[in-house]
Amino acid sequence: MDTLLISFAGLLLLAVLLSSLARRTILSTAALFLVGGFVLGDGVLGVISLRPGDELVGTLAELALFTVLFTDGMRVGWKDLSGAWKLPGRALGWGLPLTLVVTAVGAHYLIGLGWTESLLIGAILAPTDPVFAAALVGNDKVPPRLRQLLNVESGVNDGLALPFVMLFLAVAAGSKDLHLGELGLELGVGVLIGVVVPWLAIRLEQTRWFSASTAYEPLNALAIGLLVLALGKATHGNLFLAAFCAGITVATFGERQRESFEHFGELIAEVFKLAALLVFGALISWPLLGSVGWRGWLFAILALVLARPVAIWISFLGARLTLREQAAAAWFGPKGFASVVYGLIVLGSGIVAAQEVFQLVAVTIVLSILLHSSTDVVVARWFDEERDVPAWYGAARRLRDRVRGESAS
Repeated sequence: MDTLLISFAGLLLLAVLLSSLARRTILSTAALFLVGGFVLGDGVLGVISLRPGDELVGTLAELALFTVLFTDGMRVGWKDLSGAWKLPGRALGWGLPLTLVVTAVGAHYLIGLGWTESLLIGAILAPTDPVFAAALVGNDKVPPRLRQLLNVESGVNDGLALPFVMLFLAVAAGSKDLHLGELGLELGVGVLIGVVVPWLAIRLEQTRWFSASTAYEPLNALAIGLLVLALGKATHGNLFLAAFCAGITVATFGERQRESFEHFGELIAEVFKLAALLVFGALISWPLLGSVGWRGWLFAILALVLARPVAIWISFLGARLTLREQAAAAWFGPKGFASVVYGLIVLGSGIVAAQEVFQLVAVTIVLSILLHSSTDVVVARWFDEERDVPAWYGAARRLRDRVRGESAS
C-alpha cells in the first residue's frame, strides 16, 4: 500500500509538471499512468504488486467509476440534451449499439468466444472517453457541432453502456446466478436514488430556511454524491446508474450547484481516473500481452479502426457532416476510463472467461490510449488549415459547403 501511494504521488506530481506540455504535444497523462503502472507492476520492476481479487482493486474501480459517472451526468442536463440532441442522438442511438454489435461479431468469429462473452466485450468497449478528444473539444477552429457531438456523446455513453455490461455479465455468470427481476430491481433502485436524493437536496436549499455559503457551495454537490453512494450501497441499488442519474438531476434542477462544483468535481474525477489507470497498468504484464496471440492483437486493431468507423458511417448517413468531420468523429472513439473499470469489474467477477475477456479488453485499451492520446493534437491541427490558405479560398470553400448542404436538404 505504501509503495502504491508513493508511486501514485510521484506520477501525479510528474503529470502536473508536464500537463502544459501535454496539452500542446502528443504526450498524455493517461498514457503516463498506464505505462507507469505497467513498469512499476509485476510485469517489469515489481514495485507495485496487485492481484485482480485484491479488495483495493475492486474498491478503487467502484469509487472511480461512480465519481466519473456523477461528473459526466452533471455535464449533460436535460436542457443540454434536448437542445443539442440531433447529432449526439445519432451517435448514441445508432453508433453505440452498432459499435457493440460489430465488436461482438469480431470477438465471436475471430477469437471464438461465445456470444454472451462477445457481447460483454462489445459493451465494455463501446463507450468513448472524452480525455483523448480534449484538443478537439477545446479548439475554436474545430466546427462547433463536432465539438458538441464529441462532448455530449462521451459524457452520456458511459451510463448508457452500463446496463448492457451488467446484463451480459449476469448472463455470463450462469443461469443459477441470473435473476432478471433482481437485476431490474437493482437498476430501478439506483435510478430512484439518483433522482430523488439530489432533487430533495436542491429543493431544500431553495427554501427560505437553508442557504449554502460561498465557501461551502462546492461541497453541496459533493455531499449529494456521497449520500447517493451511501444509500446505494445500503439498499444494494446500482451505484453507477445512481451516480449518472444524480449528475443529470443536479445539472437539470441545480444550475448553481452544478457551476460551483464543476471545476472541483472534475479534479476529483481526474484523480480517481489516474489512480485507476495506474492500477490497471500494474495488472498488465508481458505474459498477458503475449498470451492473447496474433488473433487477439488483430481483434484489438479492428475494434479501433473498423468497429466505430463503420458504426459512425452508418449513423450519420444523410446528416450532412463534412468528410473531415465524419472522419474525426469516427477516429475518436477511444476506449478509455469506463472501459478500464468495466474490465476490472469483469476480472474480479469470477466468470469462467474473465481472464480472456480482460486480456482482450486490456490490449485494446492499451492500443487506444497510445494511439488516440498521441493523435488528438494532430487531428485538431487538421482543422487549423484554414488559417494557412488565402481568405478568398476559405470563403469560397465555406460557400461551396453551404450550397451542398442546402441542396442536400
